Amino acid sequence: MPVLPIDAGRYGSIEIRQIFQENNRLNYQLLFEASVAEAQSIIKMIPENAAAEIIKTAKSGRITLKRVSELEAVSDHDTAAVVEALSEKCSPKAKPWIHYGLTSNDVIDTTTSMQIRDALNIIEPKILKLALVLVNYSIKYRTMPAVGRTHGQHASIIAFGLKFAVWALELVTHIERIEEGKKRFLLCKTLGVVGTGSLMGEGALEVQKIVAKNLNLYPIAAATQVIARERFAEVQYLMALIGCTLDKMATEVRNLMRTEIGEVAEPFRKGQMGSSAVPIKRNPIKSERVSSLSRIVVSLVNVSLENIPLWHERDLSNSANERFTIPVSAILLDEMLNSMMIVMEGLKIDRGRVTSNLNLTSGQIHSEFILDKLVRKGVSRIEAYRDIQRVAFSALESGEHLHDAIKNDQKFAELTSAELKFIFEPSNHLGASNQIIANVAKKVRMVKERYLKRKV
Repeated sequence: MPVLPIDAGRYGSIEIRQIFQENNRLNYQLLFEASVAEAQSIIKMIPENAAAEIIKTAKSGRITLKRVSELEAVSDHDTAAVVEALSEKCSPKAKPWIHYGLTSNDVIDTTTSMQIRDALNIIEPKILKLALVLVNYSIKYRTMPAVGRTHGQHASIIAFGLKFAVWALELVTHIERIEEGKKRFLLCKTLGVVGTGSLMGEGALEVQKIVAKNLNLYPIAAATQVIARERFAEVQYLMALIGCTLDKMATEVRNLMRTEIGEVAEPFRKGQMGSSAVPIKRNPIKSERVSSLSRIVVSLVNVSLENIPLWHERDLSNSANERFTIPVSAILLDEMLNSMMIVMEGLKIDRGRVTSNLNLTSGQIHSEFILDKLVRKGVSRIEAYRDIQRVAFSALESGEHLHDAIKNDQKFAELTSAELKFIFEPSNHLGASNQIIANVAKKVRMVKERYLKRKV
């Protein structure tokens, strides 16, 4: 019976969960052993016929997880059990050359890199797809004035589409971070017990170079028995950073979906129930799920950081927790992306509520532009600020529209009716929003093109 929700299939796509399943992990390990044997035969380090047999056996499907588990129960060593299971299927001539010159963490660390590689191949296209959805919203709503809020309070006017542009920009920046980081954390190591390549001698680096190329990884320049844990901490942090961006988006959706605001709403399918007790509820459950899972992904960063200072050339204090950190983070990040995609593709935007919220404070949101007009006329900024504040606070208490309060106050007599009309028209105050959104759209398209070229 499954213990964790991930095991039960509740979170993450089938594709990403499969990457971290034990039987597939075994396949990655066997592929690594085959790749090392092939590289060693290429430079004449081991006999070609032995390498051919090792490669064929490792890829035959005859090495089972069941048998590996049986051997591990005796040896209490997971990697040794894999090597022993492989050896059982090879001839006496090939057996001496299995796992030649390697140590356990050559297998473990390179396997982890292979898993990260394949997980990112699932995650990156989803990030890009979400960014493209957001760009479309940003363009669609680039001329719609909306309330810009700071400290939870109405501050000034924004283009509603700018919200989506900001999110899209961060998502494609994450893709750039991933691509730039691959050379640092998608690593191959074949340098043996303490990182010297002792048994392979001068051919050690050449073997590593060949294996790395064959596995679409990067050879580590220097290591102890293990790849330095700064490398895996970086990818752990990167997944948390992406998760935080998704949480930021989810939090805004949750806030804008409040009954009192009501500017957006998550999609609500037929038959869905928002509450077991209250029939009218439509809760932002997918956005809340994103926020909830983000907390787990973020919490695992600290575990990865604490794995960095190992004893001497290595110890096992990182080993057990690494069976959780990267797999859990990758699977949960995949789930967060899936959930946010559903939210954004089906997002309901209520134009009427956006406009009514803009007018909620009876013109108070235009104070920035009154101040600017007065300053341009030569009035001291602090003097103008105090006068606007005085009139605005009084109007708020009395319920008077700020336009009328300003018009009827002698301190603002020099503002003409035409100027006041311009000031109190929201669409006049979107600033450079249209160009900003256009620039972001261009950036997203460029990142998409670069990404697609890399995949060809």
